[in-house]
Amino acid sequence: MAEKMIEFRNVVKRFGEAAVLDGLTFDVEKGEILAVVGPSGTGKSVTLKHIVGLLEPDAGEVTVATDRIGYLFQSGALLAWKTVWENVALPLVETTRLKAGEIDRRVAAALAAVGLADDAAKYPAEISGGMQKRAGLARAIVCEAEVILYDEPTSGLDPVTSAQITRLIRDVNRTRGVTSVVVTHDLGSAFRIASRILLVKDGRAIVCLTPDEFRRSENPEARAFLAAAEGEGL
Repeated sequence: MAEKMIEFRNVVKRFGEAAVLDGLTFDVEKGEILAVVGPSGTGKSVTLKHIVGLLEPDAGEVTVATDRIGYLFQSGALLAWKTVWENVALPLVETTRLKAGEIDRRVAAALAAVGLADDAAKYPAEISGGMQKRAGLARAIVCEAEVILYDEPTSGLDPVTSAQITRLIRDVNRTRGVTSVVVTHDLGSAFRIASRILLVKDGRAIVCLTPDEFRRSENPEARAFLAAAEGEGL
């Protein structure tokens, strides 16, 4: 039986009267890439915040098998007044007692892994949106995370850059042996990288299937979502 890194069991989260998560149940196996798709406002980003501990459920249970979690925010969330190097080093400086030499080694390795070794001295305003996403990913992996969470990693990027980020997610997952959860509106990207695709609607899991199973699914919600994506050029 595959080891579970993340488990949601009947998770409910309300904001006021609205139940954003309404009995959400799924799991994520060690080493896989789970893509979470669904309509806007259906609780996908709220799900990530429960995994990383920014939110707690009102009911149900969330279990995460590690506290080594990296988080790539939709915007990249880089500090404008710090260089790329300083942004990537920040979690090591703030949360560890590593010596300067070890911090330098880890930052250099993380930047090399995302193809930014030559851009370390630049500031966020001096690099493209895709490079900012890559810098955010370097910051997520620099602490040797076992789980990496991605919130709309290809949002706002052109198709070529989106494809680069998609490949990078897959490569980081394979070479570093991490477990990844990718919230995305880009179903094409999900098909290319995901071990399984979780469709969430109205705060509930509709289906959780491999890409091939998702394409062949007779579930009406899955078929409607796939048809909409194909209409947008999937």
